[in-house]
Amino acid sequence: MNRRRFIIQLAGITSATLLAPRMLLSAEERQAAIEKISKSEAQWKQILTPEEFHILREEGTEPAHTSPLNDEKRKGTYVCAGCALPLFTSEMKYDSGTGWPSFTTTLPGAVETSLDFKLVWPRTEYHCARCEGHQGHVFDDGPPPTGQRWCNNGLALNFIPD
Repeated sequence: MNRRRFIIQLAGITSATLLAPRMLLSAEERQAAIEKISKSEAQWKQILTPEEFHILREEGTEPAHTSPLNDEKRKGTYVCAGCALPLFTSEMKYDSGTGWPSFTTTLPGAVETSLDFKLVWPRTEYHCARCEGHQGHVFDDGPPPTGQRWCNNGLALNFIPD
């Protein structure tokens, strides 16, 4: 075996050893693998509009039927307005008639969920997995194939066309 072949094989083994565990991660483990962004309230206020800050950092909700993303029909990707992490694709979007951009699912590992008790009944709330910005709530009244409606604040998203 010559030195070049040995180095190439060693590099391949090293790469496989480093990458294989990441490829075998479950969605929950991939979620944990996303590097978090941590900013102070003052830093968030510098980069977000007051409306975006209210939704993303204070878990607010924009009025229904106010987001231009409701009518967005182009192919592309919906990213978090706080940190640009891709959360949804245009193929996941549908018109739920609720007045907020709605999706049937999320990109793997893109969001984290928790229970929200702000109303009388508990709801599943979701946040961006990177910056923990509030996005919206998920409900079990969506269309096939998932039966879920990921109801998102339009101001919590930016759309990037293909």
